[in-house]
Amino acid sequence: MGTPAGRRPTLREIAQRAGVSVMTVSYAFNDPDRVSDARRERVLAAAAELGYQGKNPWATALRRGRAGALGVVFSEHLTYAFTDPQATDFLAGVASVCAEEGLGLTIIPTVGDTEDAQRVAAAPVDGYVFWTTRSDDPCLDAAANTHRPCAIQGGPTHDGFVRVGTPDRAAAAAIARVGLVGGVRHPVVLSFSLDTDRVARSGYGIAPDTARMPVTFDRLAGFQDAIAEAGLDWDATFVLALARNDRDEARRALTSVLAAGTPVDLVLSTSDELALGAVEALRDHGLSIPDRVAVTGWDDGPSAQAAGLSTVRQSLYDQGRVCGAVAAGLDVTGTDPEWQIVPRSSTRVSGTAR
Repeated sequence: MGTPAGRRPTLREIAQRAGVSVMTVSYAFNDPDRVSDARRERVLAAAAELGYQGKNPWATALRRGRAGALGVVFSEHLTYAFTDPQATDFLAGVASVCAEEGLGLTIIPTVGDTEDAQRVAAAPVDGYVFWTTRSDDPCLDAAANTHRPCAIQGGPTHDGFVRVGTPDRAAAAAIARVGLVGGVRHPVVLSFSLDTDRVARSGYGIAPDTARMPVTFDRLAGFQDAIAEAGLDWDATFVLALARNDRDEARRALTSVLAAGTPVDLVLSTSDELALGAVEALRDHGLSIPDRVAVTGWDDGPSAQAAGLSTVRQSLYDQGRVCGAVAAGLDVTGTDPEWQIVPRSSTRVSGTAR
């Protein structure tokens, strides 16, 4: 006899019907290799008797030992995956691997609560792709402990994971050097959020090591390296660490700084979106680019090219493909993507491309 119509059976009900523990049922669903064939068949039979078979992708997954899907874990609001240009490029790269390999794609949002790790571990996926997160994110251990293939874009490094991404600190220093010419004395930094709490922070000399997001830390540290090389003081550098990688938020933040009379002759940005917001704010204030204020970005998307933005060229689509291939268990020959500095008209003197 099955469960009442409209209600799916619980793991406990399946366990009672199969005469096994709830943990055994959980392992049968989430990690079939940890359960004997005999016990897995008992779980399957009990699930079918209770009306579970055919209503949940795990029924099919149990039979073949694979879910037929990759999971992408975002430590962001779920809409970020579809609205941020860099995130959508990356996701498209992962999806291209799924399409080629006949795999589904499951987006696993994390919201910062105690159930995040359980949600990740229980996801019906064959491998994980993480968008960059904190090094102490419990979801990293949760994914690694499933013994499924795991990849992460931009870090942190973590046991059981393959990291895919540019050397952010070196690239940040390189693009900052392109901007730090022509007598720059007052650089301002437009940055990603410092932490997964997505709280905006601003002030002079915000230390890079206050950033708990590896990408933010590395890019701030690279900017700091180049600023020190130029003989300037990081403590005199105004930093705007925004809540989101959002062009409008960047425009509003820099507008506020300009209105307060903060001196600015260079804006170093951790993304093209933030840099383009800065361009809008500077033009609103009648400040010519690059004569009065130079601007640098990061990613080199179509909008950056159209705006003549000096930036770091990288392909998040390609990085998504590499991460997807790792998570799918495919042979991957290289995880260090190509990058180069692209000087354009938003900086005062062209540098040399790397």
